Amino acid sequence: MTVITKLTDRFTEADIDQEIVIMRLDNGEFFSLSGTATKLWRLIDGTRDEEAIVVAAASEYSADESEIAADVHEFVGCLRAMGLLAVR
Repeated sequence: MTVITKLTDRFTEADIDQEIVIMRLDNGEFFSLSGTATKLWRLIDGTRDEEAIVVAAASEYSADESEIAADVHEFVGCLRAMGLLAVR
């Protein structure tokens, strides 16, 4: 199994109200995660692959895995493109 891990040396994060604010350390860019994105971010804990994240999210939201798999894939892909995640 290849797990998805956060590259914690590349960003800092803070919980503010019901959002997670992330700042990239290389360029100071800020962005925030809210709602479902916050829950997905927390599911990326270094022990799950993308499929396991889909399963956990589907369970959390009582949704069909096939309905959310594309959204999880897109979310993970965006964060990987930003250099915040790695697949190991």
